[in-house]
Amino acid sequence: MTNSGASTVETPSGKDADYENFPVGSWLLPAPLRPHIARYYRFARAIDDIADNPLLASEEKLERLDGFERSILGQNQAQEGFETGHLMRDSLIQTQVSDRHCLDLITAFKQDSVKNRYETWQELVDYCLLSAAPVGRYLIDLHGGSQTGYGASDALCVALQVINHMQDCKEDYEEMDRVYIPMKWMRDSDIDVTELARPQLSEPLRRVIDQLVEATDNLMPEARQLPRGLRSRRLAMESQAIVNIADRLIRHLRYEDPLAKRVKLSKGAYIWCCLRGVRGAWMARGQA
Repeated sequence: MTNSGASTVETPSGKDADYENFPVGSWLLPAPLRPHIARYYRFARAIDDIADNPLLASEEKLERLDGFERSILGQNQAQEGFETGHLMRDSLIQTQVSDRHCLDLITAFKQDSVKNRYETWQELVDYCLLSAAPVGRYLIDLHGGSQTGYGASDALCVALQVINHMQDCKEDYEEMDRVYIPMKWMRDSDIDVTELARPQLSEPLRRVIDQLVEATDNLMPEARQLPRGLRSRRLAMESQAIVNIADRLIRHLRYEDPLAKRVKLSKGAYIWCCLRGVRGAWMARGQA
């Protein structure tokens, strides 16, 4: 592969921070850390877009992702096309945050490049622990750690990722032939993936989605413990806002149809979740 710049390696999808279910580098977080968070988000988006590009062969995706892995490890600093990775490595050195949170993302997106189906709920969770949990772990480490470890953050990140899978289930299937709904659950309901191409949920697929919603909701009791354990009050506020957003989206997914339209919060509801997050985390920390 001949590289003459990032544009020859990266394949921007047009998705940005507004697409996410959580505030990216918001004003709630310390200003000196926001540039590093922006670099991490840009890095994650760049490698995710490569894995999701339907025009690239699996072999080409893996080659490009290997290049990003080398850039994080400092093995191709002179190679053009991987500037986003080089900048991310510089940020990790400056902040002394582990490169594991970048390498795990690369592993997940390599998996996306070759794997389109997930047999069980646990298999899906294991994937999310590579594709989503590193984001929370990175933020925790960047903000000074947590008194309770990564467990609550992992639960929240897995929940957010599965919520995103449900939001995009139709698009993922039609554009990439990728399905994150456990195949066993679909077989148990006597349906197959072609149900995802319907204009609206059939009754059997509605039951499967309900099962997925319930499994996701079961992650939330642990996820709700995250803000209280964080050493950074500002990250605790942001985390409480994200917990609120996840809870609200789960409620919406219980009665809205993700095949008919993308299930998302209104701007007003999103802002309200953030404001409640600031108040809730502040009060909780004051009582600790």
